[in-house]
Amino acid sequence: MTRLALIGLGMMGANHLRVLSELDGVELVAVCDQNPELVRAAARRTSSTGYVSWADMLDRERLDAAVVAVPTRFHLEVGLAVIEHGLHVLVEKPIANGLDEGRRLVRAAQQAGKVLAVGHIERFNPAVREMERRLAAGDVGRIFQIQARRVGPFPARIRDVGVVIDLATHDLDVMSRLAGSEVQHLYAETEQRIHTDHEDILNALLKFDGGMLGVLQVNWLTPTKIREISVLGENGMLVCNYLTQDLAHFRNAEVLPRRETRRRPRAVREGERKSFPVDRAEPLRLELQSFVEAVRGEHPVDTDGEAGLRTLHLALGLVRSATESRVLGKDDLRALWKGSIPLADHPAGDDL
Repeated sequence: MTRLALIGLGMMGANHLRVLSELDGVELVAVCDQNPELVRAAARRTSSTGYVSWADMLDRERLDAAVVAVPTRFHLEVGLAVIEHGLHVLVEKPIANGLDEGRRLVRAAQQAGKVLAVGHIERFNPAVREMERRLAAGDVGRIFQIQARRVGPFPARIRDVGVVIDLATHDLDVMSRLAGSEVQHLYAETEQRIHTDHEDILNALLKFDGGMLGVLQVNWLTPTKIREISVLGENGMLVCNYLTQDLAHFRNAEVLPRRETRRRPRAVREGERKSFPVDRAEPLRLELQSFVEAVRGEHPVDTDGEAGLRTLHLALGLVRSATESRVLGKDDLRALWKGSIPLADHPAGDDL
């Protein structure tokens, strides 16, 4: 039995609480939040011990790991304390309040020999996993473009960040994983239309090594919720709906053998649509189960600290590109990687 604690009982913390309390092989030993009412309700619901001080909790409880779902500006402080107490840790995304703080967490976990996972939940979406398998099998052939749409109404809860850090990081993580290469350059445009403190609309273009294009459309202005990623290649297009966990392949009806392309141009015509079976499951449950298995040493952690750093790096690059109204090339991205500017000093804000 793996003994876990949950630090942070906000909106995402409440989801972690529900799943952790039901997860096989896990004992939710303790919960912690600065809000005493939330702590009492959570402790009563899960028969765990409640704390308003994470320091007290870490000192008093015998634990194997902790899930950290506090505001991003506290990720470094709480994450380091968890690791220093000899525990494995899953930190919600983004990994930290800036790349320098994220690197400190990664180094601490490496030196302590502990698992550090970052909560990029869409990696565990069953439809995304099936898409990865189909791409590896060559279903679309050579990839030309990866396009993501993550749009919907403005969230009811108060936000201290814009759509780049809050939403685009989901698709940047998945897009980078599918592309399997570094970004050559990127360009972004953002606007503040309704959410007056931070950007609420993003349109971005990324060029990956090898020639793949990444297209991102993210906003809080669309009156219906859309969560979709598609991969376009020489043999057609795979379309994944994150919400329904549906995956479809739109085939190119006229794909010529490569030996024939010298005689006449290749063409694209509308072909058949094929839906793939997907074993639907809650991504958060799969993410937490994977983390627990990594804690037990059953397999390497899936979304490690390095992956979290790379995603935050790209998000900060998009913010800078939009702020400075220019394309960021590899030299710019390298300079940003070496910098230590916290999120609070970027227009995107400072916590989730």
